[in-house]
Amino acid sequence: MNISDRRFTMKIVSVVGARPQFIKAAPLSRAISAQNRRSTTHPSPIEEILLHTGQHYDYEMSQIFFDTLGLPQPKYELNVGSGPQGWQTAEMLKGVEEVLTKERPDLVVVYGDTNSTLAGALAAAKLKIPVAHVEAGLRSFNRQMPEEINRVVADHLSTLLFAPTVTAIRNLCAEGIRQGVHQVGDVMHESAVHGLAAAEKQSQILRRLRLEPGGYVLVTVHRAENADAESRLQNVLAALGRISHQVPVVWPVHPRTRKTLESLDGVTTSNGLRLIEPVSYFDMLLLESRARVILTDSGGVQKEAHWFHIPCLTLRNETEWIETVESGWNRLTGTDCTRILADFEEVLHTSKTPQENTPVEEPRAASMIVAILSEWGLCQFRNDQV
Repeated sequence: MNISDRRFTMKIVSVVGARPQFIKAAPLSRAISAQNRRSTTHPSPIEEILLHTGQHYDYEMSQIFFDTLGLPQPKYELNVGSGPQGWQTAEMLKGVEEVLTKERPDLVVVYGDTNSTLAGALAAAKLKIPVAHVEAGLRSFNRQMPEEINRVVADHLSTLLFAPTVTAIRNLCAEGIRQGVHQVGDVMHESAVHGLAAAEKQSQILRRLRLEPGGYVLVTVHRAENADAESRLQNVLAALGRISHQVPVVWPVHPRTRKTLESLDGVTTSNGLRLIEPVSYFDMLLLESRARVILTDSGGVQKEAHWFHIPCLTLRNETEWIETVESGWNRLTGTDCTRILADFEEVLHTSKTPQENTPVEEPRAASMIVAILSEWGLCQFRNDQV
């Protein structure tokens, strides 16, 4: 038998821990399963082991994604939970290293830009295990954001870099990263398309909250720069209070944001501003797709607003997803109350339709990634056998 004809199984460990990573990992897991079902004709089936760091742990922020998106249950759960950045990353690093030492995978896959991403990439690199980074090359060029540090380090440690956009490719090239780079599109788009179809059949969130399509504003705030800063949250609250006099405002509050809100003295909300508990992924997709305007500091929500053609005001001064701004669906407002209100009035009353192009869309990103992983694994196997 020739080496090229021999079959092997590539073992990968996928490191997840936060809500956006579950959404990114689900289509990849489905694509792996689909390929493995073709194992009689494919030379390299993949064994995926899911490692959950426990960065997000509430049901609505974690387990619900395993229950609703077909994401396989993790083989390992570190249950790290919340804590200071250094402590949390150190605990994850210790736990991930123990799992990788035991499993000795051929490759470790990390997603996005959280502390789980950083810990997974660092642990693998120190054990000389190749790393694949899904959503590589994104840059805000703001080193004050912990997410920026995480994504830069992960990219420079990775052997395979799966970039969603042309801009991401350019960012990597500017940093001297050219080997192993692949533009595959955005894995979250597949989740959004499939998830919205399911949400339209299953979700009762609009009826439960008594909302009319196009008749409310949706808000999310979770990034440390906003969620942990009382002055920024006060500015956002002031703007939302004014907005809620015109249009009902719905705000599913992230746990870390709620903690800061509870520490503010004299915070009052109007009758039109509704602070609710975090909602499921399906409920969130339906809320996004039926909103009049979205205000957020989330990269994922920016993209989903873009895909659903909903005007978005981003509560930051920069974004990794500049294509959403260039297309006209997204505006960077920061947390200045006056600027938020001015941009809101403009998008609320404008008759101008943003460009219909959606440059970050790629409905086949997950299958493309799996095909590249398989080919890479096969090449490594052949080289080892020579």
